[in-house]
Amino acid sequence: MKILHCADIHLGSKMEARLPKDKSDERKAELCSQFRKMVEFAVSSEIGVILLSGDVFDSDRPSKHDKEFFYSVIKANPGIDFLYLRGNHDRKESYTEYGLDNLKTFSDSWSVYTYGDTDIYGIEMTEANADTMYEQLIPGRDRKNIVMLHGMLSDKAGIDSICLDRLRSRNIDYLALGHIHSFSSDHFDERGKYAYPGCLEGRGFDETGEKGFIILDTDRDMDITFVPFSLRRVEDVTVDITGCDDTYSALVKVKASINCSPEDMVRVTLTGQTEYGGSMLCNDITSWLRGDCYYICVRDKTSRIVNYAQYADEVSLRGEFIRTVLKSREYTDSEKDQIIYAGLAALEGREPD
Repeated sequence: MKILHCADIHLGSKMEARLPKDKSDERKAELCSQFRKMVEFAVSSEIGVILLSGDVFDSDRPSKHDKEFFYSVIKANPGIDFLYLRGNHDRKESYTEYGLDNLKTFSDSWSVYTYGDTDIYGIEMTEANADTMYEQLIPGRDRKNIVMLHGMLSDKAGIDSICLDRLRSRNIDYLALGHIHSFSSDHFDERGKYAYPGCLEGRGFDETGEKGFIILDTDRDMDITFVPFSLRRVEDVTVDITGCDDTYSALVKVKASINCSPEDMVRVTLTGQTEYGGSMLCNDITSWLRGDCYYICVRDKTSRIVNYAQYADEVSLRGEFIRTVLKSREYTDSEKDQIIYAGLAALEGREPD
């Protein structure tokens, strides 16, 4: 039997802090679209069970629109069983649609759903059961056992913390996890392996790299295949522009340092030491790359090289300004550099940062 394992869809995620409003509205719609397309993939691949290992919604109180969309997808696909285990984001979300034979849910005590020779267990962690739930899990030795949990692997038990040591030697073949937004998998004892599928779509620059879901084959020793499926790839790139003598050379170096497509979201962080920078450089690079990707964000984290020695002996307002700052005992050397840099920018008619 083949099973699709996904998690952390985060329908209704508020992205305004990450993206401009027009982009955030578009990305919210794309989260829904990608979930629908994932289910269509399952249908075309003749997959009969989808594991939703927590955080289907981004909130305990999802909008009417997001709930209606989610449940409409389930209704439209009666040939697939959806096993929905709530996570820390949607822990208090009420299961409002009842009577759906293909929607299987969980509670704060262990539930088990059986498919042929495979048993699928799940429990939603609370403060009350976070320590005691391990001893209450008793899968059969001669069964194929899948356990759904939402939380971070840990050496201690607690709310949203999964103690891996206490799950070893319990006849578990596959731990279907959620909560971590990047794919990872490994064996945790001689019999069992765990996997996080990651989120379906990267929403911000803390969710970079390939995103998608897992196909689990119970007939092939719980073989897993990660399927990259995201509409957009999120990348966070740091570029050291030390040695770039002007804005254009910095632009060229940034261009050579990123590999993006028109669908990607990219953040570029500029580092190093320069005699220029600030908002003007960020705006120039943003404008230059805007057509190369879906969304570009440029941050200036460079430090300034203040080359004031060439002006220090000058008989001019500029030279007098530099000498006055250098003689001051009110500021540190670093502060003097910043003051001189800003002053020279102002005297040259540039916007000081």
